[in-house]
Amino acid sequence: MDTRQLAAFCAVVERKSFSQAAERLGVTQPAVSLQIRSLEQRLGRQLLDRSGRRVEPTEAGRLLYASAQRLLALEEHLLEELQADDEGAVTGTLELGASTGPGGTVVPLLLCEFHEQHPDVRVRLTVSDTQTLVDQVANRELELGIVGAARRHRGVTFEPFFRDEVVLACPAGHRLAGKTISLDDLKNEQLIVMQEGAGVRQVIEDELRKAGLRLRDLDVSLELGLQESVRSAVLAGHGIAFISRLAVDADLDEGRVVTARVRGLDPVRGIFLARAGGRSETRAARAFVAFAQERLPA
Repeated sequence: MDTRQLAAFCAVVERKSFSQAAERLGVTQPAVSLQIRSLEQRLGRQLLDRSGRRVEPTEAGRLLYASAQRLLALEEHLLEELQADDEGAVTGTLELGASTGPGGTVVPLLLCEFHEQHPDVRVRLTVSDTQTLVDQVANRELELGIVGAARRHRGVTFEPFFRDEVVLACPAGHRLAGKTISLDDLKNEQLIVMQEGAGVRQVIEDELRKAGLRLRDLDVSLELGLQESVRSAVLAGHGIAFISRLAVDADLDEGRVVTARVRGLDPVRGIFLARAGGRSETRAARAFVAFAQERLPA
């Protein structure tokens, strides 16, 4: 079976668009349409429903999609093995994503060190919120995701990667800095939060729920996107925020930020490795996971 046809078919299913599939593959839209027509003629089945606003797979198309992914992964692995030199050099492209906590601190350094050890691997890192990355892993746009929460998704599996403490960060000189406070004290403070979909936000919402509270019970007047935006607002003195310790380690060392502890909350989160279910990993991905696990705290 022509794997180019299968690659075009999978790209259309994942992007739900012929034009976007063509852009992803670096070919023209007519070329993608021709590959799909040829595949449908060969199999004698309609594989895609083109009648709606988005292209969707038919029942036959859904069956083919799962098998096509496995075949394409096997082909990719075979090519990698053939390209490896006699000393077993790791080659190819490693495409992964990381949420804003690990993606702004630990993961870039790991990738730089990994690349020094495996210079023939081309590394591409995407940094975004947890939910977006999980969707991208499920859609095969990224091979691996390093995320701050294990979101339920039938197309993605999660495994613990390392642990990260979530702290209540206060500007230097803030009245709560360095103190242990109650949940009632927290209600009286202006709290800055990250957008929905961020792993840290989910951890805090879970902790509050255990304590019988909701985020809406607090004075949340600023929702500022992702971690770096929240960190900047805290540094500028606009409020306090729950944030990954990894994101403010340097600020803590230099005294620009001071933490406070909230009685009844223990927001330590796991950082998880997200993989697409049923997908065989490339040699570069396997090598990176092994490399990282040797260096990260369990």
